[in-house]
Amino acid sequence: MKPIIAITMGDAAGIGPEVIVKALSHPDVYEMCRPVVIGDAGTLKRAAAVTGRSEMEIHPVAGVAEALFQQGIIDCINLNLLPDTVPFGQLSAAAGNAAFHYIAKAVELAKAGEVLAICTAPLNKEALHKGGHLYPGHTEILAKLTETEDFSMMLSTGRLKVIHLTTHVGLIKAVEMITPERTYNVLKLADQVLRTAGNEHPRIALCGINPHAGENGLFGNGEEEEKLLPAVEKARAEGMEVYGPAPADTLFYRAMRGDFDIVVACYHDQGHTPIKVLGIEAGVNITVGLKGGIIRTSVDHGTAFDIAGKGIADEQSMLAALRSAVELAPQQAV
Repeated sequence: MKPIIAITMGDAAGIGPEVIVKALSHPDVYEMCRPVVIGDAGTLKRAAAVTGRSEMEIHPVAGVAEALFQQGIIDCINLNLLPDTVPFGQLSAAAGNAAFHYIAKAVELAKAGEVLAICTAPLNKEALHKGGHLYPGHTEILAKLTETEDFSMMLSTGRLKVIHLTTHVGLIKAVEMITPERTYNVLKLADQVLRTAGNEHPRIALCGINPHAGENGLFGNGEEEEKLLPAVEKARAEGMEVYGPAPADTLFYRAMRGDFDIVVACYHDQGHTPIKVLGIEAGVNITVGLKGGIIRTSVDHGTAFDIAGKGIADEQSMLAALRSAVELAPQQAV
């Protein structure tokens, strides 16, 4: 059975509603999943008008059970938090507050098993704060709502998957933060998320921290032996297939060749650079490790206030995020 995917509408003043409407006008979306938007029906109607897709029907529903899942009809769990007149491209406390509640509703549905994955349109962090929700972004909101402490960012394109030990910290701090425990936990997250998606034997590659993965002490101060190898040995003892730590400059090539299913990067640029070289428009940001096995994928762009309301926003990243949500959603019927 096609998985039900919840799409949160994001900030109503940005391009989120527009890319949702455009994405859901593609017939192949309904061939791979059953999408339901969590947002405000009035805002979606306005988005349909500015994108030239007024023929699409916005179908307000109270819950998943009322959704029709038909091409040409956008089912919207209508939280009715906003007027239809939220200005495009302007910070709005009301829109920031609404964006938070769309996520909260999606988490509620995922916990109840009514949706199998969450796909998020962008929110504006300043608007979120003005709306009274002092979180850095989606990931932290989801972690709080699911009471999750150990999670990781995964990036995915059609040809490469990368999961990170560390992300938005300086390089020296990143190395300090890497511990055998953190390395083991991320190896386990990588293994679990791929198994959940139907891969029975995930092949995981772990990048070294130093050039040439330290080359037996030639580079660095033995970080690979101290911070990475104990975790690899523990993971292998539990049956995980882990290769490395190995030089990052060859691991990504080998992963692209098909030798591995996922690469574990030690820090932000090590993992982000190869993904964005492959095509920033195709990249998807995924939060893994959320309690309850909740899968969350996201577009890799922001609210783009400068083009909101003009109908020119590109929906390709939303389509990629939906495909990833389907790929990673638990392989079971709702």
